Amino acid sequence: MVRDVCGISADDFAYLARTITENSGRDRTTCFAYALGWTQHSLGAQFIRGAAILQLLLGNVGRPGSGIMALRGHASIQGSTDIPTLFNLLPGYLPMPSAGSHDTLAAYLHAVGSKAQKGFWADADAYVISLLKAWWGDAARADNDWAYDYQPRLTGAHGTYQTVTAMLADQVEGYFLLGQNPAVGSANGRQQRLGMAHLKWLVVRDLNLIESATWWKDGPEIASGELRTGDIATEVFFLPAASHAEKAGTFTQTQRLLQWRHKAIDPPGDCQSDLDFFYLLGQRIREKLADSTDERDRPLLDLTWDYPTDEHGNPGPEAVLAEINGYRRSDSGAREPLSSYTELRADGSTTAGCWIYTGVYADGINHAADRVPRGGPGPNQSEWGWAWPANRRILYNRASADPDGKPWSERKKCVWWDEERRQWVGDDVPDIVLDRAPGSRPDPDVGGPDGLAGDDPFIMQSDGKGWLFSPRGMVDGPLPTHYEPQESPVANLLYPQQQNPARVTFPRTDNLSAPSAGAPGSDVYPYVFTTYRLTEHHTAGGMSRWLPYLAELQPEMFCEVSPELAAERGLEPYGWATIISPRSAIEARVLVTDRMTPLVIAGRTVHQIGLPYHWGVGKDAIVSGDGANDLLGVTLDPNVQIQESKAACCDVRAGRRPRGADLLHLVADYQERSGATVATDNARITDPAREVVDPPSRKGK
Repeated sequence: MVRDVCGISADDFAYLARTITENSGRDRTTCFAYALGWTQHSLGAQFIRGAAILQLLLGNVGRPGSGIMALRGHASIQGSTDIPTLFNLLPGYLPMPSAGSHDTLAAYLHAVGSKAQKGFWADADAYVISLLKAWWGDAARADNDWAYDYQPRLTGAHGTYQTVTAMLADQVEGYFLLGQNPAVGSANGRQQRLGMAHLKWLVVRDLNLIESATWWKDGPEIASGELRTGDIATEVFFLPAASHAEKAGTFTQTQRLLQWRHKAIDPPGDCQSDLDFFYLLGQRIREKLADSTDERDRPLLDLTWDYPTDEHGNPGPEAVLAEINGYRRSDSGAREPLSSYTELRADGSTTAGCWIYTGVYADGINHAADRVPRGGPGPNQSEWGWAWPANRRILYNRASADPDGKPWSERKKCVWWDEERRQWVGDDVPDIVLDRAPGSRPDPDVGGPDGLAGDDPFIMQSDGKGWLFSPRGMVDGPLPTHYEPQESPVANLLYPQQQNPARVTFPRTDNLSAPSAGAPGSDVYPYVFTTYRLTEHHTAGGMSRWLPYLAELQPEMFCEVSPELAAERGLEPYGWATIISPRSAIEARVLVTDRMTPLVIAGRTVHQIGLPYHWGVGKDAIVSGDGANDLLGVTLDPNVQIQESKAACCDVRAGRRPRGADLLHLVADYQERSGATVATDNARITDPAREVVDPPSRKGK
């Protein structure tokens, strides 16, 4: 079945399974390292969940050399989820409140972490109230629920793709783009650019004049005639940003390690760091609202916008890190930095901008800047940078010892119970209550950290255990299973349900899907394409296509095809190919390579086309080219709202694509021949007659 569904040979799968299991045991551990090849799917979160289940079963969690590591595409993507740029999170992975469900602080805290449950999420009240105090200071008081009503509420999903559809409906007036280039880097690039044409104003802060700042004058829709520069009412402001070498601050990588970066040089000209820009913008807004009596302005006016500034009026980044770390007030009123999240309190006496970072500024020292060579004498390198939480290098490391508190092996020891000292010790900061003996069994009615038993390694779970079956937290079910992507040339061999029934779809004429699984018209888009990155370029190209020494290494957009597909479609090495999807058509140079191995799935040969996505259409970069993401439709994973970028259907033919309106005619011709409509592939249940959609009611109820 694995062979028929995935295209891997039985021998290769047996080798893979044997290698992983033989390398998992008392003396050896296996780590799964994944990247966007797992995440950018309509069931990407369940792929990682599947890996987590395997690691739990194999004993590869909480031990040196174990776990699941996300290979991030940016130096600080981990940091941008810790201190989130995501619409549905607050700092430290606290969920954003939802309107109607979390209208009071009590309702919100009960949902985040009930006092009746085991583990440290039961202390969520301390994390939340300390955060509210960090934001609103003296205005956050017990008699107003610590200013909880200042906090906005979600009314649904507000991710980048929902925002773009709202733009197209003229429901969004203005947009800030900060270090991102959706005209190139987001799925369905045409939709992104057309959406920005509906705005009243657009602010782009970047290092270069990226395509998201110039689409209005030289984008693909200008060339096709869909947009005319003179008709576009969007006012675009380009504000130059400082690079990483021109500002100080932290990078947080996938191992949760905060590392301080010192500023090397001042930013040139009008370039500003994000910190300077938003601090000064906040000052200006507050000045304009200073005399306001409107209650909706109170959250802005009451913000603790009180960072010390230099001679240019810019705040110091270490002061921000100190605020994130948190503090309590001494009797004299001085700020005393906290050393651990366990010091946070729910009575308003502590302040912390992100509870998991508490300790990074312990004793008033910037521990993100710790630079002891080789990380110090210990094996966990604890004196290089600072890892959240509590400078703990391995999460759930109680699992590195057996139920009696003894290491599973001398080779893989990490923490252990010291009977003489009556506490946990070891090479890392123990991830358990320090004096909780291995055999202790608290009263089952006790909640919080006090409710954890001595052999409960998973201290953030409500029962202290690792979950094979997840009764909550996953939108699309408690156990992972297999579904095909939104577009697939093959049927799901496991179930009659073709796609993830919980996937987020956008049935629109500008977001059509190709017919799947042998449905009428599926032969019009017979091949699968996937997108990926190159070593020589950085994401949407804003930091690499403007650099001559990187641009010359990978100067042109290309597609990778197998020798078999090249022969089938008449593609010549280094010649041109046109790739067509239901959304758009692009051109690329042809690279014929054995890397793109045809897969045999369910007895059918499936050809893949590889497309790096770093190029975009514009005249400012040193190199430009058609954007791979223009081909993608928008379908999202229901858990994390990430787009499905790793599998979609297309056709490929030799030669360059048409220009002008002829490009639109080509795409429309394919849509018409395939019969694609807004209903194609967007049924929630593939075959209701073969599914128990509504369970029968119990007799006597």
